[in-house]
Amino acid sequence: MNGTTGHDRKPVHLAVYDTLADWETGHATAHLARAGYEIRTVGPSTTPVTSIGGLRVQPDTALNAVRPEDSSLLILPGADLWDAGDDLAPFARKARAFLDAGVPVAAICGATAGLAREGLLDDRDHTSAVSFYLAATGYDGGRRYVDADAVTDGLLVTAGPTEPVAFAREIFRLLGVYDEEVTDAWYRLFHDSDAEAYAVLQKAGAA
Repeated sequence: MNGTTGHDRKPVHLAVYDTLADWETGHATAHLARAGYEIRTVGPSTTPVTSIGGLRVQPDTALNAVRPEDSSLLILPGADLWDAGDDLAPFARKARAFLDAGVPVAAICGATAGLAREGLLDDRDHTSAVSFYLAATGYDGGRRYVDADAVTDGLLVTAGPTEPVAFAREIFRLLGVYDEEVTDAWYRLFHDSDAEAYAVLQKAGAA
């Protein structure tokens, strides 16, 4: 693990909204919390939202109150609403503000389409569910699409809906949560069920 204590770290902000995909960010947020990051949920307002799985989430704060300088990372999960209109466009605009301020953003599944519509993928390497999913947004970044489990370009992480473990891996790398040996072992354990990787995590105190 890196040498930064939990008290020195700014919170990680997790976007929450109706129809959010429960399974896509759990690996990342659980292990970030174990590494000492406070996870703060951010909704369109502070009104409770309901996930695809029926979980009712009370946002800690409203989107308009979140400032990049107060955050370590903004995580945007997928949701049916990303492709159902402009309700979540403010979250993509907030992602632009984070990136412009030099603060990382991680987007998975439908959130990548939101970033595409905002123009944030036109000049960055990225991935998603499939290339034609993003092409349907009419964005100009098709030449930068990478067929990979997850992609990091500068301060932006992207992934498709079937890769929550790879998504978390890239977040850990970007924030320097673990050294590379531990990050690799974490991925092998949770993605490949590699029992030998557990010993590496246990030795590093990351198990």
